[in-house]
Amino acid sequence: MAAASSSDSDACGAESNEANSKWLDAHYDPMANIHTFSACLALADLHGDGEYKLVVGDLGPGGQQPRLKVLKGPLVMTESPLPALPAAAATFLMEQHEPRTPALALASGPCVYVYKNLRPYFKFSLPQLPPNPLEQDLWNQAKEDRIDPLTLKEMLESIRETAEEPLSIQSLRFLQLELSEMEAFVNQHKSNSIKRQTVITTMTTLKKNLADEDAVSCLVLGTENKELLVLDPEAFTILAKMSLPSVPVFLEVSGQFDVEFRLAAACRNGNIYILRRDSKHPKYCIELSAQPVGLIRVHKVLVVGSTQDSLHGFTHKGKKLWTVQMPAAILTMNLLEQHSRGLQAVMAGLANGEVRIYRDKALLNVIHTPDAVTSLCFGRYGREDNTLIMTTRGGGLIIKILKRTAVFVEGGSEVGPPPAQAMKLNVPRKTRLYVDQTLREREAGTDLYLLRLRAARAYLQALESSLSPLSTTAREPLKLHAVVQGLGPTFKLTLHLQNTSTTRPVLGLLVCFLYNEALYSLPRAFFKVPLLVPGLNYPLETFVESLSNKGISDIIKVLVLREGQSAPLLSAHVNMPGSEGLAAA
Repeated sequence: MAAASSSDSDACGAESNEANSKWLDAHYDPMANIHTFSACLALADLHGDGEYKLVVGDLGPGGQQPRLKVLKGPLVMTESPLPALPAAAATFLMEQHEPRTPALALASGPCVYVYKNLRPYFKFSLPQLPPNPLEQDLWNQAKEDRIDPLTLKEMLESIRETAEEPLSIQSLRFLQLELSEMEAFVNQHKSNSIKRQTVITTMTTLKKNLADEDAVSCLVLGTENKELLVLDPEAFTILAKMSLPSVPVFLEVSGQFDVEFRLAAACRNGNIYILRRDSKHPKYCIELSAQPVGLIRVHKVLVVGSTQDSLHGFTHKGKKLWTVQMPAAILTMNLLEQHSRGLQAVMAGLANGEVRIYRDKALLNVIHTPDAVTSLCFGRYGREDNTLIMTTRGGGLIIKILKRTAVFVEGGSEVGPPPAQAMKLNVPRKTRLYVDQTLREREAGTDLYLLRLRAARAYLQALESSLSPLSTTAREPLKLHAVVQGLGPTFKLTLHLQNTSTTRPVLGLLVCFLYNEALYSLPRAFFKVPLLVPGLNYPLETFVESLSNKGISDIIKVLVLREGQSAPLLSAHVNMPGSEGLAAA
């Protein structure tokens, strides 16, 4: 009976969790044998019949050949082998002619394979790069039998270590061979011309001239030789070429190619570069403290996931807006866009088996999965508008459908106060010790007034010891006031020195500056003060140059001394600004 009641309670708990969930469990197959990542997933109406299919660029782990798979519902409809590992998959409209069925583009190795109606339509290959002249000369010598294979290997290894340009595929394969296999390889390939080919690392789409959802789009490619290429959707010619300081791994674009567009590229050096139309080089740079693992654009905010288990929000000009720490490492990211409610959010798959959904830094929902999720895709699948497709680390396939009544609220819980608010606190009864302590504190209330009195005396002492730009002293009738002007890095420091005596002039004074020489530079560290007539204000001007480009500020101490004496008559601390912004003390 106890076991039966326990199982009944577990079943009731599962039903309650399912009832409170925003998702319907449509399908789960742990043995689907799909190994991919988010960039190689795409949803599209490939046949124009209103039935959306899932396109998967499968990596083919365990020595298997990479394959292009197309799923209809939970089943694989078609699959075909790929010559190299897939880098990205995207669907786009190539032309305005009817019927308007989208084309499928799959980036693999140095090529982009374009399919229409799931049939091969076009193959675009990246242009070949010029080979290294030293490498070409070595193979020419091998062709004429002037060097032996062992010398060729040593020279090629030297070029690989020192040259900025990578070696050709032929040379790299030669360096992997055993000594006994080298001579046969040289005899077989020495007559071949040296070809250096780059590969595609990432791919996305950019609208051509209209912002409509069914407008013609261009393909944007990121390559291993640190370039971005924009392809014409009809002729597949290169419309634009842009250079980057590092290899791009994630791309996000907005706008139209013929009008104005903005392109963000996350690179292997840990930076994100922003490019605009007609710019051959990056316009802005966002420096990250760790390597990026994902890049998603939500409205006008760039959301970046890093290897420090955190999400960061940036503007397109590089200003950081917010940071959210994750409970585990981020494995994959993608965009959740619910058109019916105008919602855009970021989905992050974590190593602890959670999928977290954020709008800005607010947590909307948490999905728990039986295995860590390695790829995410949200959109129309079949005839359901809001479908979430996930693949797991073990090759499983999970399909969930968002309920039509589901509303995402901040905090990931239901609308209303949290359940903990209704719980009664176990407040202990007042003990005799607590009552006695309360009475003692009430009687000793005068301690607060003594504390305020001590604080006021300390403040008065600080004023008398010249710890502010406005200082007076009883030994000499002098008054000093300092003003800093300028935007930086050069500031104008003006000292207003006044003799407050009514009859006696002051003569033989020196002004000395004490400052951090690593942050500031002054033309003179001290100078003489002219005769101070009673009642007049004497402005003494000098220039201060900030040497730090990080906006670091410090204090410059101004001392007024009499000639032949080491003790200052008057002093003031001037709060200098950094090299950025206007400041006045």
